Amino acid sequence: MKGRFITFEGGEGTGKSTQVALLADRLRQAGMQVVTTREPGGSPGAEIIRHVILSGAAKPLGAEAEAMLFAAARDDHLAHTIRPALRRGDWVVCDRFADSTRVYQGILGEVDQRLIRRLERLVVGDTMPDLTVVLDAPAETGLARARARRGHDDGDRFEGETIEFHQKLRDAYRQLALEESSRCVLVNATDAPERVAEKIWKHVVDRLGPFETSPVLMGGAAE
Repeated sequence: MKGRFITFEGGEGTGKSTQVALLADRLRQAGMQVVTTREPGGSPGAEIIRHVILSGAAKPLGAEAEAMLFAAARDDHLAHTIRPALRRGDWVVCDRFADSTRVYQGILGEVDQRLIRRLERLVVGDTMPDLTVVLDAPAETGLARARARRGHDDGDRFEGETIEFHQKLRDAYRQLALEESSRCVLVNATDAPERVAEKIWKHVVDRLGPFETSPVLMGGAAE
């Protein structure tokens, strides 16, 4: 039986990694085998490319080159992590996927949409997510969370962009959720993580259930 593929998208500091972990715990409690992963990265080759991208080393090459690097990382990630897990019947929960390239490089980086779509068709093919959760929060809120999370460390390639960039990023993700509502759900990420997790779980059950849920699961989000 083929597994299910869930991705999380959203701006910086919207809580994607936290919600990936909470959802994975919830699915495991419901009896599912779960693989959690991330982009860029998630496989040995893709992790090398992740360092190049997030360090900012590729930024001088332009958004088009970054899109190609993301595609190369995604190809390795799909081949070595995502597709094998789905073939085993596992559920894959991923922090970012192809929508990030559509938004960051395609919309904000103004890379030709024809190139973005061609790369997606070539690399992703029919391995599109069954469900994409778009976490939504004001840009100022997300950036404040990101700063608190990293402490005195420098921000990565994208956290260092202007507030205007991050506001446009939020708008682009909201538009994506609207245009692809058959796959995407928009979730307000400004609540406490446990409340956000409960909203996400309801969407997962509605879209991809049913599950044989225990009374503990029905009572609230996993701790």
